[in-house]
Amino acid sequence: MALIGLITITGCKKEFFNRPPENAIAIDNFYQTDQQVSATTLNLYNSLWFNYCGKAGWAICEMTGGNGRSYSSDVSDFGNLNGAITNLNSQNDAAWGSLWTVVQQANALINLMPSRVSSGVTPAVLNNALGEAHFMRAMAYFHIVRIWGPVPIIENGSDFLNDFKVNSNKIEDIYKFMINDLKFAEANCTPMIRTGSIAQGHVSSGSASALLAKVYLYMQDYPNALKEAQLVINSGEFKLYGIDLPNKTYNDLFKTINNNNEESICQIQWAGGAAYGHGNPMQASLAINGIITGTGDGYAVLGPTIDLQKSYEAGDLRLHATIMQAGDFYPEINAATGGYTVPANVNAQGGGAGVKKYVVGTPADNGGIGGAQSAANNTYLMRYAEVYLIAAEAIVGDNTTSTDPLALSYINTIRKRANLAPLTIINRNRMVPNPNYDAVFNPGVPATIIKDDIIDERRHEFAIENDYWFDLCRLDGWNNIINNQHPRAIQMIAQQERGTYANDRKTVYSILITPKSTDFLLPIPIGETTANPKLLEPPVPYTFK
Repeated sequence: MALIGLITITGCKKEFFNRPPENAIAIDNFYQTDQQVSATTLNLYNSLWFNYCGKAGWAICEMTGGNGRSYSSDVSDFGNLNGAITNLNSQNDAAWGSLWTVVQQANALINLMPSRVSSGVTPAVLNNALGEAHFMRAMAYFHIVRIWGPVPIIENGSDFLNDFKVNSNKIEDIYKFMINDLKFAEANCTPMIRTGSIAQGHVSSGSASALLAKVYLYMQDYPNALKEAQLVINSGEFKLYGIDLPNKTYNDLFKTINNNNEESICQIQWAGGAAYGHGNPMQASLAINGIITGTGDGYAVLGPTIDLQKSYEAGDLRLHATIMQAGDFYPEINAATGGYTVPANVNAQGGGAGVKKYVVGTPADNGGIGGAQSAANNTYLMRYAEVYLIAAEAIVGDNTTSTDPLALSYINTIRKRANLAPLTIINRNRMVPNPNYDAVFNPGVPATIIKDDIIDERRHEFAIENDYWFDLCRLDGWNNIINNQHPRAIQMIAQQERGTYANDRKTVYSILITPKSTDFLLPIPIGETTANPKLLEPPVPYTFK
């Protein structure tokens, strides 16, 4: 804890320029035992992510992607796009600060531990801690590069003490840097077989392989994406709720009692009921009222869009676990009084429904743990179900259709858990009737829309898990990630209904937007570019060590 305190105080503005902790005596005294070295990575899983998860993450990923909407002035522009998000936006700044602090903290561990660790520490323990730090640095950079594009690659803040004005590096080099980090983590993190133990909260070599598969997928390196995904699937480390563990359901994945479950590849480890900044803040924002939380919060500041609600196939069990609709019943919420029925007038942010995912109820519903702005349920950074969908997509590759039996097996495993009929063909680009079209109540939307079976499956599997926007950003391929050109994604966003219901719950006050390619990367916060104008210059190649 002493080390965590020392590192935490450096995590303020200009995060990637911060010096590592200078109290060498305290640090040298800390790295004496295996237990102390293992504890050094704890902070990478907790408060550093708070400002990203609290509001910024879902604003950036769910509102821009068309899954969520909000009237809240600090986030409403994320649903509007068209240049509305400026370098003055507070949540854009919060995300930047949070994610760069993860990088800085990981760098501090990577650069300090090897030279200061006691000779009595087991080498495998040290290597595992370093592997975790490399993994988390890669995870943070993966978020950063997808949100802001070219940014500086910072391996050691001490390299910039005399000149902190540094150029951004090319996107290709950032991905190469992440791959190097993840290969290190894959080789050095301890292998693990997940048993659902609360103690299994840290990442493993399998976690690194899973994230590596995802990074390769973004680069359209399909052979390596498939290789890493199948390495994870064949390892036996993780299990799917509802498939490998048939007594568990999709909804069970998001209950506090199942923190660090067998499907978890990486979770933020929240301390429910702890001081502000250390417990999960998502329920406070998402729950539709304080009756649900029992702690005075529950502000429904994000509501599901009409488009997301209508996009689910009939019978999809994930809908009930993700969105609260009028009349829905949840026995696990307010369990002591017989459960919770969603009121008929539910209307978070005008969408006629509320968010369920990550809403877990009162402290009593969660083993007596929790508090205002401080729920006890963990937040996923990646789940095992995604590995199946990565494998399916890697097999399909750039083809617009596929009947490959292995690809179908992977995607249909996920659909089976959702209670959906198996696909017999995977389509990446087809026209279908628009579920939002209604000649009487919503005549302004197009009658047909483009569908992509894999992206749609990912949308429903990971809705409100802060990933859908990133899927849209990569829809046009690796070259267009590099060049920030997104014609197909623009077409898909333009067909989304982002409006609100009238009082009759039938008539729609339609909102359709057509973004520009420039909307697919957010502006770097003005405080950063003022201090370092080189961030506004064209990116340069990175010199790898």
